Amino acid sequence: MAKATPETTSAADFLPARRSYASLVKAASHCEGCPLYKRATQTVFGEGPKTARAILIGEQPGDEEDLAGHPFVGPAGRYLDKCLVEAGIDRTDVYVTNAVKHFKWTPRGKRRLHGKPNSRELAACRPWLLAEIELIEPELLVLLGASAAQSLLGSKFRVTRQRGQLLKVDYAPWALATYHPSAILRAPDEANRARMKAEFTADLKIVAKQLKRAS
Repeated sequence: MAKATPETTSAADFLPARRSYASLVKAASHCEGCPLYKRATQTVFGEGPKTARAILIGEQPGDEEDLAGHPFVGPAGRYLDKCLVEAGIDRTDVYVTNAVKHFKWTPRGKRRLHGKPNSRELAACRPWLLAEIELIEPELLVLLGASAAQSLLGSKFRVTRQRGQLLKVDYAPWALATYHPSAILRAPDEANRARMKAEFTADLKIVAKQLKRAS
Protein backbone atom coordinates (compact mmCIF):
# COMPACT_ATOMS: atom_id res chain seq x y z
CA MET A 1 0.00 0.00 0.00
CA ALA A 2 1.37 3.39 -0.98
CA LYS A 3 1.95 6.06 1.64
CA ALA A 4 1.25 9.73 1.13
CA THR A 5 4.21 12.01 0.54
CA PRO A 6 4.34 15.78 0.15
CA GLU A 7 4.35 15.17 -3.62
CA THR A 8 1.28 12.91 -3.62
CA THR A 9 -1.35 14.55 -5.80
CA SER A 10 -3.37 11.66 -7.14
CA ALA A 11 -5.25 8.56 -6.12
CA ALA A 12 -3.23 6.75 -8.80
CA ASP A 13 -0.55 6.16 -6.16
CA PHE A 14 -3.03 4.07 -4.17
CA LEU A 15 -4.64 1.94 -6.89
CA PRO A 16 -4.18 -1.81 -6.33
CA ALA A 17 -2.20 -3.84 -8.86
CA ARG A 18 -5.07 -6.30 -9.26
CA ARG A 19 -8.41 -4.64 -9.87
CA SER A 20 -11.55 -6.17 -8.41
CA TYR A 21 -14.36 -4.35 -6.69
CA ALA A 22 -13.22 -5.62 -3.30
CA SER A 23 -9.60 -4.62 -3.88
CA LEU A 24 -10.63 -1.15 -5.08
CA VAL A 25 -12.82 -0.56 -2.04
CA LYS A 26 -10.06 -1.71 0.32
CA ALA A 27 -7.42 0.42 -1.37
CA ALA A 28 -9.66 3.48 -1.56
CA SER A 29 -10.29 3.27 2.17
CA HIS A 30 -6.62 4.20 2.67
CA CYS A 31 -6.41 6.85 -0.05
CA GLU A 32 -4.46 10.00 0.78
CA GLY A 33 -4.22 11.22 -2.79
CA CYS A 34 -5.51 14.69 -1.89
CA PRO A 35 -5.98 16.58 1.40
CA LEU A 36 -9.73 15.87 1.60
CA TYR A 37 -9.13 12.58 3.41
CA LYS A 38 -7.90 14.48 6.46
CA ARG A 39 -11.33 15.83 7.40
CA ALA A 40 -13.61 13.14 6.04
CA THR A 41 -14.98 10.40 8.28
CA GLN A 42 -14.26 7.76 5.66
CA THR A 43 -13.96 7.05 1.96
CA VAL A 44 -17.36 6.62 0.29
CA PHE A 45 -16.92 4.31 -2.68
CA GLY A 46 -19.50 3.50 -5.34
CA GLU A 47 -22.09 0.76 -4.92
CA GLY A 48 -24.37 -1.30 -7.12
CA PRO A 49 -24.34 -4.37 -9.34
CA LYS A 50 -21.00 -5.02 -11.00
CA THR A 51 -22.88 -5.86 -14.19
CA ALA A 52 -24.79 -2.56 -14.21
CA ARG A 53 -25.41 -1.12 -17.65
CA ALA A 54 -25.46 2.44 -16.31
CA ILE A 55 -23.34 4.31 -13.79
CA LEU A 56 -24.83 7.39 -12.11
CA ILE A 57 -22.04 9.75 -11.10
CA GLY A 58 -22.51 12.59 -8.63
CA GLU A 59 -20.12 15.17 -7.23
CA GLN A 60 -19.07 13.96 -3.78
CA PRO A 61 -20.52 12.34 -0.65
CA GLY A 62 -22.63 14.61 1.53
CA ASP A 63 -22.83 14.77 5.29
CA GLU A 64 -25.06 11.70 5.67
CA GLU A 65 -23.04 9.71 3.14
CA ASP A 66 -19.80 10.57 4.93
CA LEU A 67 -21.18 9.24 8.21
CA ALA A 68 -22.90 6.17 6.72
CA GLY A 69 -20.17 5.22 4.25
CA HIS A 70 -22.65 4.75 1.39
CA PRO A 71 -23.34 6.95 -1.66
CA PHE A 72 -26.65 8.76 -2.25
CA VAL A 73 -28.34 7.94 1.05
CA GLY A 74 -28.98 11.56 2.11
CA PRO A 75 -31.69 13.99 0.92
CA ALA A 76 -30.34 14.13 -2.65
CA GLY A 77 -30.19 10.33 -2.78
CA ARG A 78 -33.75 9.95 -1.58
CA TYR A 79 -34.88 12.50 -4.14
CA LEU A 80 -32.96 10.64 -6.84
CA ASP A 81 -34.71 7.41 -5.87
CA LYS A 82 -38.14 9.01 -6.38
CA CYS A 83 -37.20 10.39 -9.78
CA LEU A 84 -35.73 7.05 -10.87
CA VAL A 85 -39.04 5.39 -10.03
CA GLU A 86 -40.92 7.98 -12.09
CA ALA A 87 -38.55 7.37 -15.00
CA GLY A 88 -38.98 3.60 -14.82
CA ILE A 89 -35.45 2.84 -13.59
CA ASP A 90 -34.80 0.48 -10.69
CA ARG A 91 -32.09 1.89 -8.41
CA THR A 92 -30.89 -1.64 -7.72
CA ASP A 93 -30.09 -2.04 -11.43
CA VAL A 94 -27.65 0.88 -11.59
CA TYR A 95 -24.28 1.60 -10.03
CA VAL A 96 -24.03 4.90 -8.14
CA THR A 97 -20.83 6.71 -7.26
CA ASN A 98 -19.22 10.13 -7.04
CA ALA A 99 -16.40 11.93 -8.83
CA VAL A 100 -14.80 12.63 -5.43
CA LYS A 101 -14.83 9.97 -2.71
CA HIS A 102 -14.31 12.16 0.38
CA PHE A 103 -16.69 14.74 1.85
CA LYS A 104 -15.41 18.31 1.51
CA TRP A 105 -16.92 20.57 4.13
CA THR A 106 -16.53 23.66 6.26
CA PRO A 107 -17.89 24.07 9.80
CA ARG A 108 -20.87 26.32 10.55
CA GLY A 109 -21.60 25.96 14.23
CA LYS A 110 -22.51 22.31 14.73
CA ARG A 111 -23.26 21.87 11.01
CA ARG A 112 -20.90 20.70 8.29
CA LEU A 113 -21.51 22.71 5.13
CA HIS A 114 -20.84 21.21 1.71
CA GLY A 115 -17.81 22.60 -0.10
CA LYS A 116 -17.51 22.27 -3.87
CA PRO A 117 -14.46 20.22 -4.91
CA ASN A 118 -11.99 22.14 -7.04
CA SER A 119 -10.35 21.01 -10.26
CA ARG A 120 -7.26 19.65 -8.48
CA GLU A 121 -9.38 17.53 -6.15
CA LEU A 122 -11.47 16.24 -9.06
CA ALA A 123 -8.32 15.34 -10.98
CA ALA A 124 -6.72 13.70 -7.95
CA CYS A 125 -9.72 11.42 -7.42
CA ARG A 126 -10.37 10.63 -11.09
CA PRO A 127 -8.32 7.39 -11.04
CA TRP A 128 -10.88 5.81 -8.69
CA LEU A 129 -13.75 6.80 -10.98
CA LEU A 130 -11.97 5.53 -14.07
CA ALA A 131 -11.18 2.26 -12.29
CA GLU A 132 -14.88 1.84 -11.46
CA ILE A 133 -15.87 2.49 -15.07
CA GLU A 134 -13.23 0.07 -16.34
CA LEU A 135 -14.42 -2.63 -13.93
CA ILE A 136 -18.14 -2.31 -14.67
CA GLU A 137 -17.94 -1.49 -18.39
CA PRO A 138 -21.28 0.36 -18.50
CA GLU A 139 -23.16 1.25 -21.67
CA LEU A 140 -24.12 4.64 -20.30
CA LEU A 141 -22.69 7.20 -17.87
CA VAL A 142 -25.21 9.53 -16.24
CA LEU A 143 -23.34 12.62 -15.09
CA LEU A 144 -25.22 14.35 -12.29
CA GLY A 145 -24.15 17.99 -12.15
CA ALA A 146 -21.25 20.08 -13.37
CA SER A 147 -18.51 18.54 -11.22
CA ALA A 148 -19.21 15.00 -12.43
CA ALA A 149 -19.50 16.13 -16.05
CA GLN A 150 -16.35 18.24 -15.99
CA SER A 151 -14.39 15.51 -14.22
CA LEU A 152 -14.75 13.31 -17.31
CA LEU A 153 -15.54 15.72 -20.14
CA GLY A 154 -13.34 18.69 -19.31
CA SER A 155 -13.70 22.03 -17.57
CA LYS A 156 -15.36 23.70 -20.57
CA PHE A 157 -18.35 21.34 -20.52
CA ARG A 158 -21.57 23.07 -19.46
CA VAL A 159 -24.54 21.05 -18.25
CA THR A 160 -26.77 24.06 -18.92
CA ARG A 161 -25.95 23.88 -22.64
CA GLN A 162 -25.79 20.11 -23.18
CA ARG A 163 -28.17 18.72 -20.58
CA GLY A 164 -30.19 15.73 -21.73
CA GLN A 165 -28.08 15.00 -24.81
CA LEU A 166 -26.71 11.54 -25.52
CA LEU A 167 -23.00 12.04 -26.09
CA LYS A 168 -20.33 9.71 -27.42
CA VAL A 169 -17.41 9.70 -24.98
CA ASP A 170 -14.11 7.91 -24.44
CA TYR A 171 -15.12 6.07 -21.28
CA ALA A 172 -18.36 4.36 -22.38
CA PRO A 173 -20.49 4.12 -25.49
CA TRP A 174 -22.73 6.93 -24.26
CA ALA A 175 -22.96 9.62 -21.62
CA LEU A 176 -25.75 11.97 -20.59
CA ALA A 177 -25.35 14.98 -18.31
CA THR A 178 -28.17 16.37 -16.22
CA TYR A 179 -28.85 18.16 -12.95
CA HIS A 180 -27.60 16.90 -9.64
CA PRO A 181 -30.62 16.19 -7.40
CA SER A 182 -29.24 18.55 -4.76
CA ALA A 183 -29.40 21.41 -7.26
CA ILE A 184 -33.12 20.79 -7.65
CA LEU A 185 -33.59 20.76 -3.88
CA ARG A 186 -31.74 24.09 -3.68
CA ALA A 187 -33.84 25.76 -6.37
CA PRO A 188 -34.81 29.30 -5.32
CA ASP A 189 -38.56 28.78 -5.54
CA GLU A 190 -41.22 26.17 -6.19
CA ALA A 191 -41.67 27.11 -9.85
CA ASN A 192 -37.98 26.59 -10.61
CA ARG A 193 -37.93 23.41 -8.58
CA ALA A 194 -40.89 22.00 -10.51
CA ARG A 195 -39.31 22.91 -13.86
CA MET A 196 -35.98 21.36 -12.96
CA LYS A 197 -37.62 18.20 -11.63
CA ALA A 198 -39.60 17.80 -14.86
CA GLU A 199 -36.44 18.24 -16.93
CA PHE A 200 -34.46 15.90 -14.69
CA THR A 201 -37.11 13.18 -14.88
CA ALA A 202 -37.31 13.61 -18.66
CA ASP A 203 -33.53 13.12 -18.85
CA LEU A 204 -33.79 9.94 -16.78
CA LYS A 205 -36.49 8.69 -19.15
CA ILE A 206 -34.00 9.16 -21.99
CA VAL A 207 -31.61 6.98 -20.00
CA ALA A 208 -34.32 4.34 -19.50
CA LYS A 209 -35.19 4.40 -23.20
CA GLN A 210 -31.53 4.11 -24.23
CA LEU A 211 -30.97 1.15 -21.95
CA LYS A 212 -34.09 -0.55 -23.25
CA ARG A 213 -32.98 0.05 -26.84
CA ALA A 214 -29.54 -1.39 -26.17
CA SER A 215 -30.85 -4.52 -24.44
